[in-house]
Amino acid sequence: MSLISPLTNHSIPDSEICNKATQLVAEVSPSFLCHHCIRTFLFGDLLGQRDGVKCDRELLYLGAVMHDLGLSDRFEGEQRFEVDGADAARAFALKHGLSDEKAEVVWDAIALHTSVGIASRKQPEIALVHLGASADVLGIRITDIASETVEQVIEAYPRLGFNTAMTELLTNQVKRKPQTAALTWLAEVGRSCVHGFISPSWNEMLDRSPFAE
Repeated sequence: MSLISPLTNHSIPDSEICNKATQLVAEVSPSFLCHHCIRTFLFGDLLGQRDGVKCDRELLYLGAVMHDLGLSDRFEGEQRFEVDGADAARAFALKHGLSDEKAEVVWDAIALHTSVGIASRKQPEIALVHLGASADVLGIRITDIASETVEQVIEAYPRLGFNTAMTELLTNQVKRKPQTAALTWLAEVGRSCVHGFISPSWNEMLDRSPFAE
């Protein structure tokens, strides 16, 4: 996998820790997911530049490239995949010499990358991972990037049937640990894609509480 983007004067950080993070993601993730993670960085970085946001590009890259570790067999645990991935990435960051403070930024960027209305209020590296992932998955603000630039990114890191492959990956997660989908956006994945999926409603959860009306 190339570590240099095709965009003029827009290189992917090539520090030792960034290279090792890319290698880790390539080892544990299918190609379509690796490409998505790199596109997340590129789109987040481009939108940050457009908005005049200053950030630590190394931290942005680490958060972006590792943001879906929790969807891999190696790092899937019993928590929401965002939290499993955040835990794995923080451990990786600390192991490779990042400070506790910077490792926490990476953790927040990954744990919050699907948290609409929250991640965008956090510090730049966290907000831009969320923004980059939203742009690549749902096309949010993608028109704020020149179309020829978007085409260059996708040419370098093809989508490889992303929509179908990602839906299958998320569906399998919901099947394996449906308890983590309750009150999250993954409950919608379950309702849409898993036959017989049931997630407790608000009223059902209140009825199970030990308190009278």
